[in-house]
Amino acid sequence: MRKQEVWTGGEASQAHSTGSPAEQVKALVDLLAWKGSQGGQTPQVPDRTPDSPLGPRSNDSRIRRYREALLSRMGGGPELNGPPPRLASLLLVEGLTDLQLREHDFTQVEATRGQQRPARPIGLDRLFLPLSRVSIPPRISITVGVAGMGKTTLVRHFVRLWAQGQVGRDFLLVLPLTFRDLNIHEKLSADRLLRSVFPNTGEAGLDVATQARVLLVLDGLDECKTPLDFSNTVACTDPKKEIQVDHLITNIVRGNLFPKVSVWITSRPSMAGQIPGGLVDRMTEIRGFTEEEIKVCLERMFPEEQTLLGQVLSQVQADRALYLMCTVPAFCNLTGAALGHLCRSRPALHDAELWPPRTLCELYCWYFQMALSREGQEKGKVSPRIEQVAHGGRKMVGTLGRLAFHGLVKRKYVFYEQDMKAFGVDLTLLQGALCSCFLQREETLASSVAYCFTHLSLQEFVAAVYYYSASRRAIFDLFTESGMSWPRLGFLTHFRSAAQRAMQAEDGRLDVFLRFLSGLLSPRVNALLAGSLLAQGEHQSYRAQVAELLQGCLHRDTAVCARAVNVLHCLNELQHTELVRSMAEAMESGALARLTGPAHRAALAYLLQVSDTCAREANLSLCLSQGVLQSLLPQLLYCRSLRLDTNQFQDPVMELLGSVLSGKDCRIQKISLAENQISNKGAKALARSLLVNRSLTALDLRSNTIGPQGAKALAEALKINRTLTSLSLQSNMIKDDGARSMAEALASNQTLSLLHLQKNSIGPAGAQRMAEALRQNRSLKELMFSSNSIGDGGAKALAEALKVNQGLESLE
Repeated sequence: MRKQEVWTGGEASQAHSTGSPAEQVKALVDLLAWKGSQGGQTPQVPDRTPDSPLGPRSNDSRIRRYREALLSRMGGGPELNGPPPRLASLLLVEGLTDLQLREHDFTQVEATRGQQRPARPIGLDRLFLPLSRVSIPPRISITVGVAGMGKTTLVRHFVRLWAQGQVGRDFLLVLPLTFRDLNIHEKLSADRLLRSVFPNTGEAGLDVATQARVLLVLDGLDECKTPLDFSNTVACTDPKKEIQVDHLITNIVRGNLFPKVSVWITSRPSMAGQIPGGLVDRMTEIRGFTEEEIKVCLERMFPEEQTLLGQVLSQVQADRALYLMCTVPAFCNLTGAALGHLCRSRPALHDAELWPPRTLCELYCWYFQMALSREGQEKGKVSPRIEQVAHGGRKMVGTLGRLAFHGLVKRKYVFYEQDMKAFGVDLTLLQGALCSCFLQREETLASSVAYCFTHLSLQEFVAAVYYYSASRRAIFDLFTESGMSWPRLGFLTHFRSAAQRAMQAEDGRLDVFLRFLSGLLSPRVNALLAGSLLAQGEHQSYRAQVAELLQGCLHRDTAVCARAVNVLHCLNELQHTELVRSMAEAMESGALARLTGPAHRAALAYLLQVSDTCAREANLSLCLSQGVLQSLLPQLLYCRSLRLDTNQFQDPVMELLGSVLSGKDCRIQKISLAENQISNKGAKALARSLLVNRSLTALDLRSNTIGPQGAKALAEALKINRTLTSLSLQSNMIKDDGARSMAEALASNQTLSLLHLQKNSIGPAGAQRMAEALRQNRSLKELMFSSNSIGDGGAKALAEALKVNQGLESLE
């Protein structure tokens, strides 16, 4: 046993007097140095008792002081004793959905309308504990959330609570690292990984990582400079061998290094997909703001300005697209700042048409104007001259724009001083109020400086403004910086290049960039930025040609993909809304059947995503063919209520719908397929989807021909399904055999509350079996049995069952 050391008073005071991150790291070095230990000795894992103010008390004062130093590093204080209610628990999910893996963060929020998928909550105090008595704690845990959802805030809260002894009591040590810290290394060993946070830990540091229970936190996988490649990484089991950082992380995740260390990784969803699902023991997700939390967030921004708060709140609530994005905390703060500035400036607006902002680009332009006003105020000039405003704005875009654009193209979201120098960024400019609204500076544990945009969308906006301005003079392709022939020069050529690359990017990383680029051509945006970022009327002559170019992108795909829907977002930013308006009018008048071209399908998909009417119920009755439905399948996933009545759909269409209902992404809660041509094969396809679906609560199949076999398939699914509460099989000729199958399902199903079986040629035998089921079932509230031929015997059997059944409220 290694002799434990006791610090002198001087050492202790030195630990408490540190201030900067570099000094704090120096203190942590001493806290975990285990001085005097020999390579073969194992550090004593201290006994712990639960009555310390910092939680589980360690007999070793170094651990206690480490906790205190960690509290200081994480900004601990009496007002930060607990996380916000939203971060007090996470959502326990089963892997990532296709939407999360393939699409831009904005698309994920828009498509799902800001709603989380059904999931079980799990508190921070149980985040790394077994879920049951027979399971074991997770080794690899991943927490995902779109950009701005609060992943780093969550990590800081957890580490702070651990240091206070409130969570993670089973961990002797919690070692927080960010990929911003790791990016500064080209090669690293597992030993140096520990030393990168706590230098000079010696052999004992490795022993602690193998002997005691330790949590290694890796925050921000999406900021890792090199993608993880689990297929081509050579295995490494030597903790002292230096390998590439991405290879090191891969080997830690696989368990080749630190096999007993628990690892917690946070990431944006699309980048979390780099880690194979088979290696992940627990996946959690951070939920977004609720409506009440959006209100609270804005109230904190304007605590003493109730009139202004009311104006901002009313604007957010009036614009559904804006409201949905405000479920992301960082976007909510950005929106509040922009709208607050706009409301304050309203009396000075020369053009009343600029209120309210109608598009995403307009909102970000107001955010830019707010940043400009702060820059002027910082210099003591409440109303800076327009020449100064213009100069500051253009200089900022010239300084940061190229950095933002090339970072976006190369999937680079964190920048270091060498990056700044490579792109000619003047570091003195970064200290002003203007740049501080766009860029944040953070000191890493190695005392280097990392920079990143305060939100991903701000990087995309600045990149778009740079591309827009640079395209008027660039004589090469801005994406590759390679030469182009003279006849191809000009803004339209550069815009076409951007549109093509955005359409080809399978991960959608250029979607919002293209929206901003399109929005900069809007007359309203040009009026807002004229003189500061844009020249008056700049590129306006291209507006009609750009609209035509964008619509030309809609003629390629048989299926309406997210890229096509994004084109409609671009047209909306451009204020070219004729196509969408015509489709909305056709939906209201029931004339959709004649609008079936690729552009019309894309516009319909766009409406399914953004329309308030479609948010309540998407009524596509009497208007869809199989081909049109097939092209819309990716978008139908996110409709809450879907009516597809009287479309002459046959069994092959049910196979398609079954695949939609079986998807992890499926959010459909109600679907009506009444008065189609669905037989038993179609019913069987739907039944298979009900075995795995967890969102559907109501299924209406009235006036089809599913017959006894179709009813039997659905009944078998009901024995397993636990979400469906309403089923209508009226007029389907299920007969006695079908009624018998449904009765068997009711004997075990405890979630179905409404069942319609009218006009099904059910006789006395079927009624008697249903009566037997009612004696056992306790969930059914309404049973519609009219227009059958149950006879006196069937009616008497049902009446006797009602004497026993206490749950049924309506029987017809």
